[in-house]
Amino acid sequence: MPNIVVLIKQVPDTASERKLSEDDYTLDRESADAILDEINERAVEEALQITEAQGGEVVLLTVGPERATDAIRKALSMGADRAVHVQDDGLKGSDAVQTAYALAAAIGQIEGAELIMAGNEATDGTVGAVPAIVAEYLGIPALTHMSEVTVAEGAVSGRRETDEGSFQVEASMPAVVSVTERINEPRFPAFKGIMAAKKKPVEVLTLADIGVDPSVVGVANASSQVTGVTPKPARTAGEKVADEGNGGADIAAYLVGQKLI
Repeated sequence: MPNIVVLIKQVPDTASERKLSEDDYTLDRESADAILDEINERAVEEALQITEAQGGEVVLLTVGPERATDAIRKALSMGADRAVHVQDDGLKGSDAVQTAYALAAAIGQIEGAELIMAGNEATDGTVGAVPAIVAEYLGIPALTHMSEVTVAEGAVSGRRETDEGSFQVEASMPAVVSVTERINEPRFPAFKGIMAAKKKPVEVLTLADIGVDPSVVGVANASSQVTGVTPKPARTAGEKVADEGNGGADIAAYLVGQKLI
């Protein structure tokens, strides 16, 4: 009966206008609509399918501001049992390594975590490295980019798909697994699940609670820094080609001139 921790993240809706803050060039999360990252929904779905078949508990874990509670409730409404929310102003602007460090420290506070699941990459940063870094900090195996997952007899196995091909991989638990969009189709929360989510426990932890020194996380201590930004140029009207019998040749000539062909 595996107990599964699912890493989730609230991200700006890709349909919203997104921008960086003017003071430290971190993502201005208040300027855009926020949603639970879609790949996280697939990770939650896979965890639920495993525990529904074999028993166990699904615990959500996120690092983020108070607003991230909305994403937690969405995942709880799918059927997860409870959640842990690491919420501390000192984490603002943390990079992938710092975020993974905080997540690994929080996982150490969750008793009986045998499997840690996550999406392969978030839509806001698309770094795609956090699950592997978490595994490194915890000193356990990592199976990344999984399109199929099977849990049996203390081991996790399945199909890993990358640009280099498809591979069958296996590791003993505890382990970290990241999934791709091919893993499943997440369930739509029913009204009963939405109402039940309001009563499920969400434990809020600070950096002090998970034993992380504020001097090793946050934008001031990040390994990379943004020193300036330039707004994207306004969209132009483009160039129109009037077809008077030679439109195809004119388009081809334009594409050649733009070095597109």
